[in-house]
Amino acid sequence: MRIAPSPTGPPHVGTAYIALFDYVFARQNDGDFVLRIEDTDRERSTPESERLIVEALRWMGLQWDEGPDVGGPYGPYRQSERADVYREHARQLLEAGAVYRCFCTSERLADVRRAKHSRERKPGYDRLCRGLSEGEIQAQLDAGVPYTLRLKAPLAGETRFEDRVRGP
Repeated sequence: MRIAPSPTGPPHVGTAYIALFDYVFARQNDGDFVLRIEDTDRERSTPESERLIVEALRWMGLQWDEGPDVGGPYGPYRQSERADVYREHARQLLEAGAVYRCFCTSERLADVRRAKHSRERKPGYDRLCRGLSEGEIQAQLDAGVPYTLRLKAPLAGETRFEDRVRGP
């Protein structure tokens, strides 16, 4: 289990609650308790807030198995330092054909949403970029068009995910 507080201010009761829950869950299930600092809000995150969070969790008697101050095999433990980890996983997913690049703009996605809503259809992406050829993809990449990765779920049938907390 991991706790990922955001160091944008002093710790609060919500941080304490989640930390305690995750700590107990990890210990009862022979798991590790990991502290990762969610410092993605670069404007408001401060080292002082991170220090206060760590002190508060230590004051509560919590000891994490991995974290920014103790290390471990799954670091780095600040979200802002994990970009290379995520890039590597994204590369592996692309190579495996499990995801595809979507070059749609936020404006186009908003138009798709509005169109579906006006026809009283379920919201969702129309998979426009799923069928792009290698040449079309390369042209977009060469032009520097930003993209996101989308899951390449089967087009037919039902796709199910099992959430270990909520169930199937």
